[in-house]
Amino acid sequence: MKQPIRILLVDDQALFREGLRILLSSQPDFEVVAEAANGEEALRQAAVYHPDVVLMDLRMPVLDGVTATRRLHELYPMTRVIALTTFDEDEYIFEGLRAGAYGYLLKDVASQKLFEAIYAANRGEYFLMPSVTARVMAEFSRLPRSQPVQPASIPSPLSDREKQILKMVAQGASNKEIAEELVIAEGTVKNHLSNIFDKLEARDRMQAVIKSKELGII
Repeated sequence: MKQPIRILLVDDQALFREGLRILLSSQPDFEVVAEAANGEEALRQAAVYHPDVVLMDLRMPVLDGVTATRRLHELYPMTRVIALTTFDEDEYIFEGLRAGAYGYLLKDVASQKLFEAIYAANRGEYFLMPSVTARVMAEFSRLPRSQPVQPASIPSPLSDREKQILKMVAQGASNKEIAEELVIAEGTVKNHLSNIFDKLEARDRMQAVIKSKELGII
């Protein structure tokens, strides 16, 4: 039997945590193992319960969510953090992602999107709302564009299909969305992404997009 995804809720509003706990506990694939009211408590709870996914508010007393996310990422790299906050300013978005968050959602997100984000983070995939993805890519577009590299500059150049998939990843598409758009199996998408990561020496989707931007591939 498949084990449920173990979740830690971190928010200084007790009522919001209660609502989240009730919502997530209604899903058989999720198990809320602990709660915390600030980043410091989150670190203590993570040390005890070793959650798979952490839903993290960013602005909290004692220790803020960005700092807590950074420390969790360093101490427990297999624990995936999703920023779940009311703030959609660029400063919070970029700080959260730089700290190691695998997702950035606003608190008014639809429950189904929240579920999708948890599944994606648990798989080690990034999940961003379209408006957030647009801002991230706009930030990348402001970076000086490198001259397109010659094939010999990369030990194993990306195929046309891999470039196509990488562009869709940069637009915020999930594996499922890519598979549906290209009419291929989701497992095939995963295989392509694995090849892309190997060729670019990237550890994840976000790093692959950043490196491909720096190399002038997309």
